[in-house]
Amino acid sequence: MDSQPVIKPPQISAADLERLSYLRSIKPARSTIPRYSSRGDKIADTVTAVVGSWRFIIIQSCLLTIWIILNITALIVHWDPYPFILLNLALSFQAAYATPFILMSQNRQSTIDRENAQQDLDCDVKAEMEIELLHEKLDALKDKEIADLYLLIQAQSETITKIERLLTNQIDPH
Repeated sequence: MDSQPVIKPPQISAADLERLSYLRSIKPARSTIPRYSSRGDKIADTVTAVVGSWRFIIIQSCLLTIWIILNITALIVHWDPYPFILLNLALSFQAAYATPFILMSQNRQSTIDRENAQQDLDCDVKAEMEIELLHEKLDALKDKEIADLYLLIQAQSETITKIERLLTNQIDPH
């Protein structure tokens, strides 16, 4: 039996090979997602970062305390007597403007998170396909090596058989 064994081609589908080719071309692990797409995005992130910081909370708490103390004590003219309606209006005004900025920033961040998740998925799929191809190549190499070893053993077996016949003929010529 002198025929060479047939090496199987990779078993990955044509659609998977096409997707792998696409993922190789875009290099998902190296692509970056733009941080800001407009000036409004940058402003929304800046306002959210300021309003959501400990510095802002401490400064605002100090200002509110000073406002209340100055309007309760008789040191100056009470411009906003208890129940502090002007203070309530100012805080409502601040909340009315801060909330849309925070929501815009959160929406943009969720878009970035979705894009990051898709990028991670693309990297994972590419890695999985590359590993599958490597497994198939290793299997093909292993099959080829086994076939080569089989042919080598078969050739050695034939050589040993020939040597045995020659020795048998030399020892027992008739």
